[in-house]
Amino acid sequence: MENGNITGYIDVAQVTLYVFWAFFFGLIFWLRKEDRREGYPLESDPSGRVKDRGFLLLPSAKTFRLRSGGTFSAPNDKRDTRPVAAVRAGRWPGAPLIPTGDPLVDGVGPAAWAERADRPDQTWDGRNKIVPTRADSHYTVAGGDPDPRGMTVYGADGKAAGTVSDIWVDRAEHVIRYLEVETPTPGVGALLLPMNLAKVQGSRLAGHSIKVKSILASQFANVPRIKAPDSVTFLEEDRICGYFAGGHLYATPARSEPLF
Repeated sequence: MENGNITGYIDVAQVTLYVFWAFFFGLIFWLRKEDRREGYPLESDPSGRVKDRGFLLLPSAKTFRLRSGGTFSAPNDKRDTRPVAAVRAGRWPGAPLIPTGDPLVDGVGPAAWAERADRPDQTWDGRNKIVPTRADSHYTVAGGDPDPRGMTVYGADGKAAGTVSDIWVDRAEHVIRYLEVETPTPGVGALLLPMNLAKVQGSRLAGHSIKVKSILASQFANVPRIKAPDSVTFLEEDRICGYFAGGHLYATPARSEPLF
């Protein structure tokens, strides 16, 4: 034992190595089970059949307590059964989708959205996180910076789509999240334009305006609207951002074609 031998064939270093191997195997096995807690079951592409995960890699259900007071259990085998307004270009795995209607409205491809909770995000003290400045006068535009309120919004075709009426700020991050736009076409609820997809152009002498290159001016009429005048829900945010982002591919037929 003085030299670390347990028997003539096993020593302490060898046992330590085997214990490490067993621990590492158990860790990898546990991680492979945990990464299947959400996002499963997988569906076969293109048949749509659910793939068998096997009982060994199926984690037991775990219940999470949400800040809102509710609970969420995973895995729950919940599938997205919404109809897809598109057909596959072929029956091979990874075949592209060809929209059968208006892909921006139908939520196809890059315009798709997730069925998130239909409630507003909140700050640590229970207030709505994203609100217009009319609901919180604490936020103002810094001196010397152009104030987007009152600026004309132009689509990718260079035509006027509306006018910015208010700014929606993130109380937690202190940044502009959306611009509220008034359009000539009346709609139900306010129209929110994601600030990340808007560009302030022009100069102080010539005047400023807002440029949106993702969609055309006429397509602003179909932007998903919000229900409440001073709050936006997770679901509404996902649908709005999906609509504008999807325009980079679907706003015009030419955008869906090869570059060369």
